[in-house]
Amino acid sequence: MAQATRDVVGDILELLGTLTPGQLRRLMRDLPLKYRRELIERWQGWAQAGQCEPPGDWRIWMIRAGRGFGKTRAGAEWISEWARMLPEARIALVAANDADGRRVMIEGPSGLLAVARSDEEPRWREGLRELHFSSGAVATLYSAAAAENLRGPEHHVAWCDELAKWPHGEAAWDNLVMGLRLGDAPRVLITTTPRPTSLMRRIMALPGFEETRGGTNDNAYLPSNFVEAMVASYGGTRLGRQELDGEMLEDVEGALWTRGLIERCRVDADAIGKPARVVIGVDPPATAHGDACGIVVAALLRDGRLAVVEDASVEAPPPHVWAQAVAGAAARWGADRVVAESNMGGDMVASTLAQADLALPVVPVHASIGKARRAEPVALAYERGQVVHAGAFAALEDQLCGLQVGGGYAGPGRSPDRADACVWALAALLEGLRKRKAPGVTRI
Repeated sequence: MAQATRDVVGDILELLGTLTPGQLRRLMRDLPLKYRRELIERWQGWAQAGQCEPPGDWRIWMIRAGRGFGKTRAGAEWISEWARMLPEARIALVAANDADGRRVMIEGPSGLLAVARSDEEPRWREGLRELHFSSGAVATLYSAAAAENLRGPEHHVAWCDELAKWPHGEAAWDNLVMGLRLGDAPRVLITTTPRPTSLMRRIMALPGFEETRGGTNDNAYLPSNFVEAMVASYGGTRLGRQELDGEMLEDVEGALWTRGLIERCRVDADAIGKPARVVIGVDPPATAHGDACGIVVAALLRDGRLAVVEDASVEAPPPHVWAQAVAGAAARWGADRVVAESNMGGDMVASTLAQADLALPVVPVHASIGKARRAEPVALAYERGQVVHAGAFAALEDQLCGLQVGGGYAGPGRSPDRADACVWALAALLEGLRKRKAPGVTRI
C-alpha cells in the first residue's frame, strides 16, 4: 500500500477513535451508505498491530505468528489492496501444496474470496489456477511442491503461506524471487508459524527483510474458551511457544543433535583426504511415489574419524530412480556396502538395488526395533568429536536436529528420511570399529 494512502487512512481512523459512542452513531447515521460501507469494510480499522504492513522501503515482510493470530486474513487483505491499487498487477500465491492453497488462501473463511468487499466479485478459475479480481488484477496459485512451475512467470507481488512447511522450500523460493521483477518495487509477504528450517533462517537474514510478530492470545476475536484451552494444554511448553506464541525455537526439546553440535563438527570437504572405507545408508520410500528416499554417504577416514561426505537423497522417486541414485553414489565414493531400512521388505530392497546393477552387499535394518537404539550412540559419537560433516547438508541437518531421545521426531517434513539414512550408515561404521577393537580370544 502507498505510504500516503496509509497515512490518510490512519489519520481518519485515529480521529474516529476519539469520538464518543454517541458521536460515532450520529456520524454513521448521517453518512451516505457508500461511506458507511467503506468504513465498515476498511481492514485498517480492525487489524492488530502485527497484521499491519510495516513502513519503510522493505522487500520481504514476514508475519511470524502463532495459530489463530490472523495471518491468513492479513495476507488476503494485503493482496486484495494491491489488486485495488494496481489493476495490472500480476500476483503469485504460493502454498505448500495445491489443496492448502485453495482451501486456505482462496476459499477459506479468511481467504481472498471471503475478504472481498461488497462491490467486488473476484472469480476463481480452477482450470487456470487463477483468481481474477474486479479491477483486472490476476493472482496465480502455485504449489511449493511443484517448484519448477515458478520458473519463468513474472510478478509484482507475492504472498507465501506457511513457508516453514514447504516441501521443496529452497527451490520454490529461489524461483519465486527471481520472477519478482515487475513494477518499481516488487514485494513479498510471508505468513507462517515458524519452524527452525534453513530456509527460514536464510530469509530472515536477507537485506530488506521486515518482520511483525503475534500470538494466539493477541487475537481478541477468537473464542475465549478456545484460547483458555490452548493455554491450559500447551502454555509454556516448547510446542506452545512455537505454535501459539510464534517463537522460532532453534533446538528441539530432547533432541539428539543440536545446531551448535553440528557446527562444531563441520570441516572443509577438501580436507578429509581419501577415505579408508565408505558405507551408504538408504531409507527407501514406503510407496512408489511416497516420501523422499534418504541416501547418505558416510566414510571412515584415515585418522579414525567418521565423516558424512554426501547427501544424495532424492524426492518422491519411483524405485528405479532411487536405486540408480544409490548406485551412482556407490560408484563415486567406492562404497563397500549399503545399509538399508527394510520395513518395506529386505528382499524387495535388495532386488530393487540389483536392478540398478549394484553388486554391493545390502545389509537390512529394521526401524521399528532399531531406530532409537542406533541413533543415540551415533549422536554420542558426534559429542565425542568422532564424527564430522565434510561440508554443509542443510536438509539433512534440519532433520537430524529433529530426532529426539526415544525415537521421536519434531523436525521438518513427515519423516526424517535423510536423517535415518545417515544414522544407518554411521551406525554400521561404528559397529565395524567396535568389532575391530574388541579383544580377541587367545587359545592356549
